[in-house]
Amino acid sequence: MLRIAVPNKGSLSGPASAMLHEAGYQQRRESKELRIVDPENEVEFFYLRPRDIAIYVSSGRLDIGITGGDLLVDSGANAEEILPLGFARSTFRFAGKPGTAAGIEDLAGLTVATSYEGIVAKHLADHGVDASVVHLDGAVETAIELGVAEVIADVVETGTSLRNAGLEVFGEPIMKSEAIVIRRVGAEAEEPKVQQFLRRLQGVLVARTYVMMDYDCRVEQLEKAVALTPGLESPTVSPLHNEGWVAVRAMVPSKEAQRIMDDLYDIGARAILTTAIHACRL
Repeated sequence: MLRIAVPNKGSLSGPASAMLHEAGYQQRRESKELRIVDPENEVEFFYLRPRDIAIYVSSGRLDIGITGGDLLVDSGANAEEILPLGFARSTFRFAGKPGTAAGIEDLAGLTVATSYEGIVAKHLADHGVDASVVHLDGAVETAIELGVAEVIADVVETGTSLRNAGLEVFGEPIMKSEAIVIRRVGAEAEEPKVQQFLRRLQGVLVARTYVMMDYDCRVEQLEKAVALTPGLESPTVSPLHNEGWVAVRAMVPSKEAQRIMDDLYDIGARAILTTAIHACRL
């Protein structure tokens, strides 16, 4: 039975469980549940603190896990990313009082406060900068005001909380992160149950990214239409009862669907419609 770690709380938890549900796996009904078994799919799910998942997976106690790329790097665990999941995206930046520093080279001799000591220490070492790192659990913006550090390193989304604290970001991003699937380094790459699990999640990602588009067009406009909707391999083209017309079906990126529909209409396509894709295998 495949043993999988899932975040039990925080920004990773809800989207991870939703994706697993879409992929056909049972999920817990109450947040207090720490373990459930999905016998039909031969999977056992363990709901753990996001920061601990990489450690459990690297130990070999669990086969794979869903966590944040930032948490994997910060843990220093012997685990690796095998699939990006496209949610819980974040960017890590340095910030300080205006004029404190312009780039990472200006941090030499300073103290940096962060909740992600592993990430920051590695980033500083990679750039040959000798700075002290202080670990704090959350609310790092106050570290500068209280004199604990001259600089902080944290997740930056809109930057509003930093500006409210009188701070500004500087330098290049430390890293960009998102939710990922991880496994222990050296684990069997082609293990059938793991590959099936990954195919299911990839199917969800594609289903969320694409829509199915159907339309009718005249034969003489088919090449122009196909150029707009090439599909993955190629579109499906079927003759209609009315001579000189064909029906076309192809997967198109959902973000571009409205523009493509406009372009198809301009070249004479009609009966253009899109439908959601709920699951797929490519």
